[in-house]
Amino acid sequence: MNSNYALHELLEVREIAAFKTVCLTKAQTMQALVTDPELTQILQQDAALSQQQLQELRGVLSKVTI
Repeated sequence: MNSNYALHELLEVREIAAFKTVCLTKAQTMQALVTDPELTQILQQDAALSQQQLQELRGVLSKVTI
């Protein structure tokens, strides 16, 4: 993988990571507020997927050289 990204690419990856962090926080918070078991399951799946995506984004950002 090429670790030499343009500055705008690095900023976009960071923006996506920030957005996914907000999504994860919201999904985890909403789990405590909902009573529908199906909705709770959807929120749990969303939180797990967001965590996985954030780990992947961290991996990309850790290899970046400017």
